[in-house]
Amino acid sequence: MVMRRERKNDMKKRMTKFICLLLVLVLAMSVLAACGNKEGGKSGAVNKPAADREGNPIEVPAEINKIASFAPSINQVLESFGLLDKVVAIDTNTPMYVDGLDGVAQFNMMEPDVEKIAELEPDIVFTTGMSYQDNDPYAALKEMGICVIVIPSSSSIEAIKEDITFIAECFDSATVKKAEEINKEFQAEIDKIAAIGSTVTEKKKVMFEIAALPYLYSFGKGTFLDEMLSIIGAENVFGDQEAWIPVTEEDAVAANPDVILTSVNYIEDAVGEILGRPGWENVNAVKNKEVYYINNGASSLPNQYIIKALQQMAEAVYPDIYEYEDVMEPAA
Repeated sequence: MVMRRERKNDMKKRMTKFICLLLVLVLAMSVLAACGNKEGGKSGAVNKPAADREGNPIEVPAEINKIASFAPSINQVLESFGLLDKVVAIDTNTPMYVDGLDGVAQFNMMEPDVEKIAELEPDIVFTTGMSYQDNDPYAALKEMGICVIVIPSSSSIEAIKEDITFIAECFDSATVKKAEEINKEFQAEIDKIAAIGSTVTEKKKVMFEIAALPYLYSFGKGTFLDEMLSIIGAENVFGDQEAWIPVTEEDAVAANPDVILTSVNYIEDAVGEILGRPGWENVNAVKNKEVYYINNGASSLPNQYIIKALQQMAEAVYPDIYEYEDVMEPAA
């Protein structure tokens, strides 16, 4: 009897150990499964932005299969992310800067046909501040529950990088990783140019035209283009002013820039037009034929491709210390 009781007790102890071991294994598997789910989240889901780049509250869909994007700069970023196959609507300017979208529905970004856009059933709509003049042209889409995101034109290179990250965060972690790689490479190229620019002791005075006469336009501080001039070691002749500015012909001549850069692409020969302006003969840049065209798309669209414009600007202003594959030829 005693032996049976001992045997019973022994079996109870073994059973208790087995149950405890089983519970430990179940708990461990639960923890591993939870970790696995976390890892899965890292490769897929991300914390979606709660506000757009203008500060407007937004609710980004968990899954995005259809994109409407009404800005060439944003569409170039989407292209670099490999997301063009999701784009169902674009602005009329984008085909000039992004290939492969000719068959996609096109809309005037200033007066978009929201009814036709709605028929395409986009999950998300990207726009810029340019579309917002006197009212909100996308109000009807918002009322339908479509996520409309505003990304104003960036005023600095840091803001451009933040835009790229923001767009990526609207999608998934794989896209966020691509954004990180793009920004890392982007910054590395900027750093290379800045390292050379920091060695310039005698800074050249530069005027950068973004619109020609009779409606001459340039920029002051608080713009990414002004920052780019600083990076290459140059001085913006209108650097004491703010943002995008109209310029009188008298002020431009009085500024007497050493170099004139132009991104004007709506006249046949922007460089020749500047060199031939009556009354500009004694402006140093004109007298010495230091007038150069800078790629319009690269210099006007705020994304990672401004690096091409930065290289062109650097080589145009300081050909003795900068040299890139896209060689700048002096004005004829």
